[in-house]
Amino acid sequence: MSGGGPRVYVRRRSRAEWLALGQRFRVRAAMRASAVLVLGLVISGGLLRGGYFDYENSPWQRIPGKMAGLVGMAAEDIRIHGLTHHEPETLLAAIGVTPGGSVIGFDALLAKRILENLDWVASAKVLRRFPNQIEIAVIEREPFAIWQRGSAYYVIDRSGAAMSGLQAGQLVSLPLVTGDGANVAAAELINQLEAYPGLMLQVKAASRVGDRRWTLYLDNGVTVLLPEKAWAEALARLHELDQSQNLLSKGIKSVDFRLAGRFTVAVAEIVEDKPVAGKRKVAKSR
Repeated sequence: MSGGGPRVYVRRRSRAEWLALGQRFRVRAAMRASAVLVLGLVISGGLLRGGYFDYENSPWQRIPGKMAGLVGMAAEDIRIHGLTHHEPETLLAAIGVTPGGSVIGFDALLAKRILENLDWVASAKVLRRFPNQIEIAVIEREPFAIWQRGSAYYVIDRSGAAMSGLQAGQLVSLPLVTGDGANVAAAELINQLEAYPGLMLQVKAASRVGDRRWTLYLDNGVTVLLPEKAWAEALARLHELDQSQNLLSKGIKSVDFRLAGRFTVAVAEIVEDKPVAGKRKVAKSR
C-alpha cells in the first residue's frame, strides 16, 4: 500500500504451521472423546453394580464390555490351564471376569488371591497381558476320599479339607470314611491299607469311633474292629490270617482286635437260612 496511512501486514501460515495446528485440534478432540468414554464407563459400571439394569438377559449388562472393546480393553483372549474337575465358568465367576467383558481395572494379583482362597484350588497363577489377554493356571486339590458326617457327604483331599463344587455321588470309586475326625485321619488309614491291595478292595467303608480308632466294614458283611493303638499291626495280622487261612471268607461276622495281644472272631451260624451271631472264638495273636 502507498501513502502515509496505516500499513497492514498479512502473514500467511506455512504448510508446517497448518499441519501442527491440525494436529493440536486432533489431540484435543481425542482427549475429549477419551474423557467422555471413561466417564461413560464409570457411570455404566456404577449403574450395573447398583443393580439398576440387573435382570436376566439385560442388554445393559453388556455395555461396559462393548465400550471397553472399542478401545481394546475387553477380555477377548482368556486362556485357562489346569482344570480337571471344575468348569471354566466356575473359575471366571469367582474373579468376576466374563469372555468379552471389560478388563478395565482388572487386578491380576487380587484375582490370584481370590482363586487361592477357593477350597478346591491348591495354587494359582494369573497374568494380564495387555491389552486384552488374561492367562490363568491353577492346580486343583486332588479328591482323595468321601467323608460322611451325619447325613452329609463331602469330597475331601488328602489333608482332609472339604472341596466344594464336587458331588460325592460322581466319585463313588473313592474310599468312604465316616465319623468325627475321619476326614483328618483318613490319609494314614488308607496309606496302610494300600499295602494290602486285596484287603483294601474288600473295604466298603471305615468308621472313626470317638476320634480314637477305626472300624472297617467289608463288602461281604464282615466287621473289623481295630484297636486304638497298634492298629497298623492289627491290619498286618488280619492280612496274614486271610492269606494263610482265608479267614474273611469263612462266613464270620466280625474280627475284634481291641484286646491287646489277641483277637476275637464272631462266627455267623445259619438257622432257618438266616445268619445269626454265633459263638465267639478267641485266639491269641502271634
